[in-house]
Amino acid sequence: SRSAMDHQPKFFENLSGAGKAIAVLTSGGDAQGMNAAVRAVVRMGIYVNAKVYFIYEGYQGMVDGGDNIVEVSWESVSSILQVGGTVIGSARCKPFRTREGRLQAALNLVQRGITNLCVIGGDGSLTGANLFRGEWSGLLEELAQKGKIDAEAVKKYAYLNIVGMVGSIDNDFCGTDMTIGTDSALHRIIEVVDAIMTTAQSHQRTFVLEVMGRHCGYLALVSALACGADWVFIPEYPPEEGWEDTMCLKLSENRARKKRLNIIIVAEGAIDCHNKPITSEKVKDLVVQQLGFDTRVTILGHVQRGGTPSAFDRILASRMGVEAVLALLEATPDTPACVVSLSGNQAVRLPLMECVQMTQEVQKAMDEGRFLEAVRLRGKSFENNLNTYKLLSHKRPDSELPKTNFNVAVLNVGAPAAGMNAAVRAAVRVGITEGHKIFAVIDGFEGFARGKIKEISWGDVGGWTGQGGSILGTKRTLPAKYLEKIADQMRTNNINALMVIGGFEAYLGLLELSAAREKHDEFCVPMVMVPATVSNNVPGSDFSIGADTALNTITDTCDRIKQSASGTKRRVFIIETMGGYCGYLANMGALAAGADAAYIFEEQFDIRELQANVEHLTEKMKTSIQRGLVLRNENCNENYTTDFIYQLYSEEGKGVFDCRKNVLGHMQQGGAPSPFDRNFGTKISAKAMQWISKKLKETYRKGKVFANTDDSVCLLGMRRRNLVFQPVAELKSETDFVHRIPKEQWWLKLRPLMKILAKYKTSYDVSDSGQLEHVAMLPKEVEAGAI
Repeated sequence: SRSAMDHQPKFFENLSGAGKAIAVLTSGGDAQGMNAAVRAVVRMGIYVNAKVYFIYEGYQGMVDGGDNIVEVSWESVSSILQVGGTVIGSARCKPFRTREGRLQAALNLVQRGITNLCVIGGDGSLTGANLFRGEWSGLLEELAQKGKIDAEAVKKYAYLNIVGMVGSIDNDFCGTDMTIGTDSALHRIIEVVDAIMTTAQSHQRTFVLEVMGRHCGYLALVSALACGADWVFIPEYPPEEGWEDTMCLKLSENRARKKRLNIIIVAEGAIDCHNKPITSEKVKDLVVQQLGFDTRVTILGHVQRGGTPSAFDRILASRMGVEAVLALLEATPDTPACVVSLSGNQAVRLPLMECVQMTQEVQKAMDEGRFLEAVRLRGKSFENNLNTYKLLSHKRPDSELPKTNFNVAVLNVGAPAAGMNAAVRAAVRVGITEGHKIFAVIDGFEGFARGKIKEISWGDVGGWTGQGGSILGTKRTLPAKYLEKIADQMRTNNINALMVIGGFEAYLGLLELSAAREKHDEFCVPMVMVPATVSNNVPGSDFSIGADTALNTITDTCDRIKQSASGTKRRVFIIETMGGYCGYLANMGALAAGADAAYIFEEQFDIRELQANVEHLTEKMKTSIQRGLVLRNENCNENYTTDFIYQLYSEEGKGVFDCRKNVLGHMQQGGAPSPFDRNFGTKISAKAMQWISKKLKETYRKGKVFANTDDSVCLLGMRRRNLVFQPVAELKSETDFVHRIPKEQWWLKLRPLMKILAKYKTSYDVSDSGQLEHVAMLPKEVEAGAI
């Protein structure tokens, strides 16, 4: 890779699993992505030479033993990555709650030499595992006394190691940003909401949607944010006394503003401030009685658990599965049972019981009516979601709004990216709440120069979150050739600040505008950029708006192509993805789709590597998995084009496999934004507008705004676990301008992960993992994966 390692890498080659046996089970409610986790545990386990076992039907299978505990091979987990639910089954288990049950389970494990357990489930399943671990030595002694095992076995299998992964669509587990399945459940909810919106629009209806979440309002809250719902009910934040009238007033105001539909989202565990349930039927009856609106209830139910896992869940689960095996290999009798989880884009390990206790604290706070405390305990991400929702859903009357007399312009620059509209909506609404006048610029810098600029109101951006593309219109044109004209427009419209939502061109544009400050005073105003591009190639940010939607498009397409390849047998598909010179989409798409190789510009390859890949596929065709999938970034190499690679594979694979190629093209820029992009766009943009307000106050002197320092032109990016404002001038040194990519990219360290899961020998830097953190110590900043 082109990025120099700044630390001494620690590689896992010296971690051997030889002589160890690892068993994996899924327990509790199922969640999409569990299979990806199972697959990663099995393959990583086999990779480090451990024996790996499936335990079918959760703890029930562990107690019943026999055929429920079987050793598995590499191929056992083929083709399960894209399947929802769990292929090894999950069951509620009464016997495991008794000591006799656990005694029988211990015997079944010891007979097979299993002392490493990987449990994928909710807090109940993980607590059970921890209890089992605590009793282990006592259970073995009892088995020895009963003559079921010998003293040698007691000594040899003295310790049980446990690592947990949280699989739960509710995202109700403290200490983890996102549990496996949450993102996919949001996909299901948003698909339904988008579909309902079109029918509600036609009939001027009100819809009450009930979503899952008995004790946790995460799904309800985030889907309300992602679809701009009129009202949301969640257990952690019950409405104030008299909410019935407030809600009905809000709904009728929205109707009066020509809004043809109302959407109300209710978590199944929603309560009022006296801990009495608020049901979707109750809400419907209220709306009908008080307002006489045509109202329908839709209960989503188990649809939310179903369907194929999203790209995010597949990558999350694959990373966690690999991390879980590393944690088991490194575990000692003294390390507490841990949970592997994601914080921002970092894999972390947390003590299992600390997480469980914290999760129980939330429930206790809710039971005792300490609701603000419950919201705080849920974590920073939850609190941010709630505050952003409150900020964007209710317009305060004009008389209550402050008046700053500042004018802020918002524009889109670069290629369209799904989620841009959600970002514009958030910027407009937060700006209005802060007392500014907001101007929308049509068609980027080119439109700006032509004076395509108009004031935009709160209502103008209603319903924008779910729209793909760019409603304002966007162009790749840079401002340098229009500086005079843009300065004129800024003067004419008295623009005091700029917010640019876009990709690499937006970044270049801000650099050009700040360089032009010497000549044009008009550009001496606060300017901020929010990264939005499918390529995810903007320096200063680990994620950009639109990349998640594109990744899901690629993953869905690859799933279909794999199905076609499986049907015809012995077929290899070569798929070209977008991204300019940035390999993010190809690399992450390969990880999410279970590809055999991904060619990217950042990791140079030669003919020998292509040859090795062909040989690898030839070997693969001898197994039961007779299909191949290869991704190629559009600019990974000017000579090894998609056609060249296709022809090479066709020639070299003659008689063993045949080849097909597919260029995905612009479909990657289209489509409705994913829940991640809607939310990320909304939250990051709201934060950017608040920064503008702060800067305007700081730079307002003698009746005008004057900002000419580097820190008044910033890019707001997601860095590891935090959202940070970085002066664009400081990002220059981190940028490869020729290839339009950052010099260092975090996702390159996931390259080996894809190779390991595709059965290549490789070295994997694990320096970032391995340290056990504590829950209370988790950084209090905003996290990424956790939108």
